[in-house]
Order: sequence, then C-alpha cells, then structure tokens
Amino acid sequence: MQWRSIVVGLVVLRLSLSCVVWLAFGLGHNVSWGFNFPLNFNLQTLDLKLFKDETEAFKGNSWSQRIPSGKYDEPRTSCPKIGEDSPQKSYMNFYDGNKDEYVKRYNTFPDTLKAQMKAQAKDMFYFGYDNYMKYAFPEDELNPIDCRGRGPDVLNPSNININDVLGNYSLTLIDTLDTLLVLGNITEFQRAVKLVIDTVSFDKDSTVQVFEANIRILGSLISSHILLTDPKHPFGDVGIEGYDNELLHMAHDLAVRLLPAFENTITGIPYPRVNLKTGVPADSINETCTAGAGSLLVEFGILSRLLGDSTFEWVARRAVRALWSLRSKETGLLGNIVNIQTGQWVGKQSGVGAGMDSFYEYLLKSYILFGEKEDYRMFQAAYESIQNHLRRGRESCNEGEGDPPLYVNVNMFSGQIMNTWIDSLQAFFPGLQVLSGDVENAICLHAFYYAIWRRYGALPERYNWQLQAPDVLFYPLRPELVESTYLLYQATKNPFYLHVGMDILQSLEKNAKVRCGYATLHHVVDKSKEDRMESFFLSETCKYLYLLFDEDNPLHKSENKYIFTTEGHIVPIDQRFREKQWEDLFPLEEGETPEDEPQNPPSNTSNCGRIPDARRFALPLKSVYMRQIDHMVGLF
Repeated sequence: MQWRSIVVGLVVLRLSLSCVVWLAFGLGHNVSWGFNFPLNFNLQTLDLKLFKDETEAFKGNSWSQRIPSGKYDEPRTSCPKIGEDSPQKSYMNFYDGNKDEYVKRYNTFPDTLKAQMKAQAKDMFYFGYDNYMKYAFPEDELNPIDCRGRGPDVLNPSNININDVLGNYSLTLIDTLDTLLVLGNITEFQRAVKLVIDTVSFDKDSTVQVFEANIRILGSLISSHILLTDPKHPFGDVGIEGYDNELLHMAHDLAVRLLPAFENTITGIPYPRVNLKTGVPADSINETCTAGAGSLLVEFGILSRLLGDSTFEWVARRAVRALWSLRSKETGLLGNIVNIQTGQWVGKQSGVGAGMDSFYEYLLKSYILFGEKEDYRMFQAAYESIQNHLRRGRESCNEGEGDPPLYVNVNMFSGQIMNTWIDSLQAFFPGLQVLSGDVENAICLHAFYYAIWRRYGALPERYNWQLQAPDVLFYPLRPELVESTYLLYQATKNPFYLHVGMDILQSLEKNAKVRCGYATLHHVVDKSKEDRMESFFLSETCKYLYLLFDEDNPLHKSENKYIFTTEGHIVPIDQRFREKQWEDLFPLEEGETPEDEPQNPPSNTSNCGRIPDARRFALPLKSVYMRQIDHMVGLF
C-alpha cells in the first residue's frame, strides 16, 4: 500500500461547536488553543496557515460546471459560544421547514443505527480474519474466493505486485494484531501474539520491499509490543505471562535485515528491496519512489528509542534529508521517483498520491512523536508548496463561486499539470489535513472522493476528473477514504461522516464479500473480482470503520494520546519517544546556523473565523457545493 498504506499516525483534531480544537484521543478531552499538553507538545503550532491558492479554473479545461452558490451568512471573524437556549443549538431547528435532499439524508444518525453499523463492522472483520486463520495461516494472505492461502510467487520473482508485500512470514496475522485489541478481543490477541512468537521467523530467502515490510510488519510488532507492556493498560490487562519482549526482539531482527538497503548508496536514499537472508539483490535497481524511501522514520525512530540504538533512526532520517535536499528550488516540490546513486529525478511528477503520499504524512507524524522541529519545518514548507502549486479550484472550500478544490499532478519544476487523473491513495490527504489543522480544505476534498465512491460503490485506482471516468478500474479494498472519514468525524462530530461510513460498509458487503472473505474488485463498474484480500483490509479498513461507530472505544476514552502509523498501527504519544540516549544525529556543521523555528499562524488565519454559524449546525459542506461535486463526477 504504497503510500500510507498510516503513522497513523494520528493525534485527532476536533472542530467543536465553537472553534477548531484538538482532541487528543480521548474524546471528552477537548483541548482549546491554550491547552497545556502533558508531553510539552505545543499543539497550537500544528494549525497550518491557510495558504493562498489559485482561484481560476483551468483555462479551456474546466473540470466542472459552475453552479451559482446562492447567498449565505458571511463568516464571522471570531468563534462565539452558542448558549444552551439558542435556537441554533440543533440541526433540526436551523433547517426547520427548509430542508433539501442532502440535509434530509445526512443531518442525523440515530444511536441505534450507529450500534448496528458497529456490529456490522465487527462482523466484517471477523469474517475475514476467521477465514484467514482457517484457510490461509501461516501463509501471508487469504485468497477469499478459492479459500486458500497465498505466499510469495517463487516461480516468478519479477512479480513484484505479490513479492514486494509477501515475505512468507504470516503477514496478515502480524498486520492484524492491534485490530484485535481495538475490537476488545484480548484473548485472541494474546493467542495471536503467541502464534507469532512461536511460528514466525525472518530468516527467509524472501526479497521484499523495504517500505512494505516496515509499515506492515515492523510497525505492527512495535505497536503490539508497546500495547502489551503499557502500564496504563488502555485496553485492559492484555499482558502475557512470561512475555520477555519477544516482539521487540523480532522487530529488531527484521530491522537489521532491512539495513543493507541503506548501504552502498551515494545519496543515503535506500534501495527499494532487500532479501531478508542475503541483503540487496545483485540485480537491484537504483530507482525508488519518494514515499517508499522517505516513510521509514516513524517505525525506525520508535525502534531506536526503545532500544537506545540510534542506527535505525539515523539511516531513516538521513534518507528524508537527502530527498528533501533534492526538491525543486523554483517550486519547493519533490518528484515521485529518484535515482538513489545520482540523486536525479527519474519521475518528475509531483502530487499527493501514489509514490509520495506517506512522505508528507510522516514529516508531520514524526514531529508529533519525536518533537524534532526540523520535521515540522519540512512539513510546513511542503504543505505550502502543495497549496501553491497543486491545489486548483476556488479559494475557499465552502464559500464563493468556482470549481471545487482539487489537488492535481504537476511537473515538480514548472508546476504545470502533467495529467488529468487522481489516484485512490490521495484519499488519505483529507485525514492529514485534519491532523495539520486545515479542516476546511479537508472537508471539501473528502466530499470529492466520497462522490466518486457513491457513483461506483468503490474508489477506482485512478479516476480521470476531466473525462469523468476511471482510468484504472480496480479497487483492492484500500482504507484511505475510510481513514479520512474517521478523522473528519473525530474533528467535527458531524453525522454526515457516519453516513459516509455506512455507505462504504454497505458497499463492501454488497460488492466485495465472497465465500471466505472480501475480494479485490477487478472492475469497479461491472464489479468483477480478483482473488486477493490484502492485509491492510483487516489492519486498516475494518479498524477505521469499527472505530468510526464505536464512540466508547478505549482509544476514545483513554487519557493516553495516540497516533496511527500509515498502516493504521496504534502508537502512544509518549515522553520516552521524545528522549534520546545519544547526541543529535545531524549536528550543525561549523559555520551553519539553525533555520527559523516553526511559527504559529497569525490569528486571522484561524479556521474558526472562516466557518459561518450555519456550518456548525448543518452539513460540513453546503448543499449547493455537494450538488456541484455530485454533478462533476456524473452522479446526475
């Protein structure tokens, strides 16, 4: 799952009825801008500046028809509190007698329905998990149509679609460990951990992609170890008698086997693949994608700080720095494919989807976890470049006229549009915008991906916004749209996002469920299927759906603060990850001066000043703009 496959990393941002506030995983701990974060973590600095963007549609190339927006109240410049007796206290009062079809459909979500959806999400997970354990374990994945296990394609080593991910190490079981805890199944979690300890070895003649092994295997082992040994017991007493840090030792063993990828590269950017037994293959290519090389810092950094060994964080951070140094001086953008020996960009496309997605994600999440200001400086600069050069459409998400905001693929040096498609991995970006504080842009972009989902009952791998049709037709049960839906619900508590989750859940049940699990959709139009259920379906898609409807989950009630990795693994924001047992990994050279510190945004760029009263009691996106997006993707 090239890009985010999540951190998650995630500290959740919440848009309260009065202002944008931080919700640091527990609900019920609403944090205003002045909140004293217990880990000395200034959440205020994560509210990004709402950068100016281009407001003109593509010349001669408009991708939606302009629909008059009508008149609405001007946004207020402050965030007044709404009294208990205010007639604006409920959605129903605000729209009484004036409901259109969008308001009628999305403005409420009964608790009974929420409980029903929670139960369905739980059943979905167990249908896939139980059948994996019955028909596939100890192999890596389940073929849900034939009810068989799947491992590496040893007869065809060039089949990287399979071999990059599958390493003959019970991938799905490992990737799913913390989902069992999220669902409250301590007994099965403990049994699964013991199975992993007793049966899994990384001493395999398997050539795997470093990125995938890191986010799916290493990240899960680290997360499960932390949850097993957490004295705060967010999920109850999940400890295993006699547990002697075996998962941590396994994580260390795997990471050591990945280290050869960082050797013998002139730039410090790692090779994309390693053989777990012999190191970098002799015929390895010298090209890698930005996300693959630059999304190792969270897992490698946590491992270094747990072990007191700087090696892993050092190589991961060196790779990030190397990629960052290669960005365009004109636009500040990075490309999507780089030569690890020459530092030349082989792929000059810059976007927020495949090949680049989790690079941006991990800049922000690394800062949240480790408190390294350099990471946030890079994220701020990257986000500003994205807003300046990739964002098209009207300036404001929820006001004015013009095309809905859209993030396009451009040439990293010129900023010129390279193609007219977006890919499904981009659907993670609204979730990252929530985490960064840019809730308004997140709302608009999420609505675009949701409209595509409503049209096809899935997200095609690529969608051509100019032709209003898919370019690449398959959907491998990816979690990105669900993840962003979950984060936006945590940020706004708007019932609209519960309806989105229900639509996704019901579409999966209708279109992807087969005899022994859930199958990849080969064709989102005719709903033909491929016999594969990737591990991220259980690790992320089911996890985020369940959490969306489970208000009382320990993650939401615990006083602990958490993020998710890019594969959806749970990691606490903990003081111990902000402490190093070594000197700075990259000390300043003689004569160098530190860059400016990250700056708090000016008060007049706060999100709360951009949100009219109506927005706090109605749809997150006004009906006229939802209708515009629906028309844009061909829903009517």
